[in-house]
Amino acid sequence: MERKIVRIDKEKCNGCGSCIPNCHEGAIQVIDGKATLVKDALCDGLGACLGHCPKGAITIETRQAEAFDENEVKERALQKEGRTFLGCPGSRAMDLDSAKRRPQGAVGQTAVSELGQWPIQLHLINPHAPYFKDADLVVAADCVPFAYAGFHGKFLKGKKLVILCPKLDNGQDSYMEKLTALFKDNSIRSISIVHMEVPCCFGTVRLVEEALKRSGKNIILKEYTVSLQGEIV
Repeated sequence: MERKIVRIDKEKCNGCGSCIPNCHEGAIQVIDGKATLVKDALCDGLGACLGHCPKGAITIETRQAEAFDENEVKERALQKEGRTFLGCPGSRAMDLDSAKRRPQGAVGQTAVSELGQWPIQLHLINPHAPYFKDADLVVAADCVPFAYAGFHGKFLKGKKLVILCPKLDNGQDSYMEKLTALFKDNSIRSISIVHMEVPCCFGTVRLVEEALKRSGKNIILKEYTVSLQGEIV
């Protein structure tokens, strides 16, 4: 049938996820870093998500599409409450309960993961995810947890994490927009930047400082540099 339905311009979309909480039918998910209409039958075409896209990537068009299926929307909502995720598992926002985790490693070791949420890669995070409210945030370069053995114990406990590579990752403009939104729209209590000693990794600091400036917020900022030998310098 021909009807009104949401259209998402992938060129404009920066994957921020602002549209998702405002799509009450669950028709939109962030997949591969872009907002995606997962199924025509889930979209009622009313456009409640339109005014929440900072890039203007969402519009309403008239085209051939499946009829809106209210029963399927209800069924998916029930599945979601049962913790059955529909969409890309890599972009599902989850607040992890570290208190329920068991120690990992060999007998006698007490290492416990302190990871507080998922996802953590900056391309995948939703800057408006509820677990960022009043959070202490760690922004780490990708290589840091491999070089610094005590990363979980020193930096992650009780904090939320964002990781990125300032040299190899594409979409630095998107990174700037996401970090700016993250700082501006949440009551972030502190930011710890952790990067390697190699020159290109200092781009992590410049990215965070500029995003903080654009957000207009005054947030406690701490910087840590990790050497190639795995020491804080």
